[in-house]
Amino acid sequence: MGLFLARLPELPVAQAGSVPSAGKTLVWGPGLEANIVLPARFFYIQTVDGSGRNLTTSPGEKTFEVKIVSPVEQFTRIWIQVLDRQDGSFLVRYRMYASYSELHIHIMLKNKHVAKSPYVLEGPVYHEGCNCPQPSGATWEEHMKCPQSFPQIDKDLSVFPSVDPDRNAQEIPQRFGQRQSLCHYTIKDNKIYVKTFGEHVGFRIFMDAILLSLTRKVWLPDMEFFVNLGDWPLEKRKPTEKIHPIFSWCGSNNTRDIVMPTYDLTESVLETMGRVSLDMMSVQANTGPPWPLKNATAFWRGRDSRQERLELVKLSRAHPEMIDAAFTNFFFFKHDESLYGPLVKHVSFFDFFKYKYQINIDGTVAAYRLPYLLAGDSVVLKQDSGYYEHFYDELRPWEHYIPIRADLGDLLEKIQWARDHDDQVRKITQTAQQFARNHLMGDSIFCYHYKLFQKYAKLQVTEPRVRKGMELVDQPTDDLFPCSCHRTRTHTQVRVLSNKHTPAPYAV
Repeated sequence: MGLFLARLPELPVAQAGSVPSAGKTLVWGPGLEANIVLPARFFYIQTVDGSGRNLTTSPGEKTFEVKIVSPVEQFTRIWIQVLDRQDGSFLVRYRMYASYSELHIHIMLKNKHVAKSPYVLEGPVYHEGCNCPQPSGATWEEHMKCPQSFPQIDKDLSVFPSVDPDRNAQEIPQRFGQRQSLCHYTIKDNKIYVKTFGEHVGFRIFMDAILLSLTRKVWLPDMEFFVNLGDWPLEKRKPTEKIHPIFSWCGSNNTRDIVMPTYDLTESVLETMGRVSLDMMSVQANTGPPWPLKNATAFWRGRDSRQERLELVKLSRAHPEMIDAAFTNFFFFKHDESLYGPLVKHVSFFDFFKYKYQINIDGTVAAYRLPYLLAGDSVVLKQDSGYYEHFYDELRPWEHYIPIRADLGDLLEKIQWARDHDDQVRKITQTAQQFARNHLMGDSIFCYHYKLFQKYAKLQVTEPRVRKGMELVDQPTDDLFPCSCHRTRTHTQVRVLSNKHTPAPYAV
């Protein structure tokens, strides 16, 4: 079982100037399934000509027209975007603002239905705001096509033979609560409770948001866990010592934190077609000029959050014909601004892809822009680093990126190699792009969180409890477009999932 792939098996390549065929063109993806609820649903169109050959260049961004209608309602509150990926394929995304009993998706090419259009989603078809969790986690995973496991989850949890919520509830706040910013969460009967520790707890909103979204979609196991809201992973003890399970957005080679998808990537999934403009879908439609027309210079913009970034800017000054690197903000090394300034204007992320070579260099921790860089149409020169995100374990040097030394000592040499091996570099770029399309989209991010919580919950040896001082995190209400949930949970399901315990409402 695996996630919806962003590309179907290879077909012969069409000749330049080929005309798309409505009958032969391929359509697939999670957005054609009623049971898959995502903030923005999506599916793919691969243009195929009359002789069954894939188009590999854009037939024009207005080639396909997509309409989504409800047979029982005159108007549907659905925003649709057809994104041209410039490679003969399209990504269609749509955000629903209400739930519907049934939806019909019409995909048209010059007034002809494409593939098996119209696609009928027999409902109810719930929108993102609808609180209607699937009672069975196994059923939800099957609908989502979640993989059986993720390598990083198995690796992270392998150092915890068991988890004791009672012990952790006492020891973790004592050990980390004074100096660090933490959230202590309990999920009980699919409701979320939280208590915060530390001064800077603003980033709690990101964790609340994914938990609220997930519990609207699927019934989570009862569990109790701590989330680190800071940049740096916390658990530095060796596995032979008494270690504590801490969930973090970034891991490192010398810590034992349990890694989740970053708050940045997760928010971009939750707010796609909403508050964010940079997300894993929008970047696929904004990958810059065709490969031969891109600037063969290595590009970087960012802030001064690491010494090596200063070195990079210095290197760019010395070799402007090879590197274009500059700061858009000074914060950490303000006293050096005269040496490494002046600051340059902020550049739209999509404009990065005017350049063939993208330098990915750590900030305070891992640079969280890497998913978007991989999804673009440029090759990534990735600094060797002890920090990692949830998916780095699946990346391979020379297959998904060009590795560069931590001290950037071989950067110029690697840029020259890339210039001299354009075909190989193009292949690395395409492999990375395909990885991002297949492993870093919204369905993958939901699957990762769910599998992590599910496997972690099974390690618990004492009952998760709503502790003293915790507050309920309420689901947002939608008075304009309420939805009625058709699902109910049986007493058997409730009993099984709560491990037959009936705890007191609060525990100290």
